[in-house]
Amino acid sequence: MQKNLFLAADPLTVLGMVGLGVIALIGLILLIMISQYLQLWLQAFLSGARVSLLDLIMMRLRKVPPAVIVLNRITAKKAGLEVPSNLLEAHFMAGGRVDRVIRAMIAADKAGIDLGWDRATSIDLAGRDILEAVKTSVDPKVIDCPSVQSGKGTIDAVAKDGIQLRAKARVTVRTAIARLVGGATEETIIARVGEGIISTIGSAANHKEVLENPDRISKTVLAKGLDSGTAFEILSIDIADVDVGENIGAQLQAAQAEADTKRFQAQAEQRRALAVAQEAEYQAEAEKNRALVVLAEADVPKAIAEALRTGKMGVMDLYRMNNMQADTDMRKSISASGG
Repeated sequence: MQKNLFLAADPLTVLGMVGLGVIALIGLILLIMISQYLQLWLQAFLSGARVSLLDLIMMRLRKVPPAVIVLNRITAKKAGLEVPSNLLEAHFMAGGRVDRVIRAMIAADKAGIDLGWDRATSIDLAGRDILEAVKTSVDPKVIDCPSVQSGKGTIDAVAKDGIQLRAKARVTVRTAIARLVGGATEETIIARVGEGIISTIGSAANHKEVLENPDRISKTVLAKGLDSGTAFEILSIDIADVDVGENIGAQLQAAQAEADTKRFQAQAEQRRALAVAQEAEYQAEAEKNRALVVLAEADVPKAIAEALRTGKMGVMDLYRMNNMQADTDMRKSISASGG
């Protein structure tokens, strides 16, 4: 009988019941979705940093964590800063660190530093730590020169008298927010300070002047405006230590003297070798001349024979010439024995 009543029911009634069921199901799904964001919405509402439920749902669809946006908006609001949720969401989607930007803006506002949303986000997107920059601007930072990462313990320079000095410096800086984007980093400050120390020591007439007044280094270096073009403002440069190193001038003079000695020795050896070569050349020339004399003497008997044959010379002439030759040889022999 009940089956017959159901079959006899109005089709419109059946469709209405199905429609109500679908609506109830959709409402249940929406309720479940809304319940995920209800706590965030209520927290924002009670904090005065209102964010609509629709915005929270759309954040999820855009893959933006609603909790990050809402909590940072509440933090800014409580600190007296009004930052719309759409700006927070846009910065997050651009790859920025929303929490550090908000904290930096709050710290800057409390310290009286002018740091707007646009500048803060541009610094953050540029890869700089905006929160650390604000902290350094409020609480100046001390940089060791040379840095620990360089592996050097001191900055070494030589005064005009040739004495080496080894110095350590400490540079107190604070962040220049206006120059943070595009400004040089700490490495540039360290390099410039090191260059200034070397220049100041090198221009000193002697090392005692530097030891007596080490503050002249810091004053000279500070007067050069080494923070130009950097993201920092130098507040002070303090010389932590100055030690006397090696006598570089004496070492250079000794090395130069040794080099001169070797050079002179090489020149003397060259002259000796040249003299030996010339002597050998002269000896060779003498031997050549002796050979020519021997050759000439060998022609004398031939010439005598020819003279005798042609009648230009007689036998008596030959005898007289032989006697003269024998007499000459005897005198040479007597002279040699007497010597």
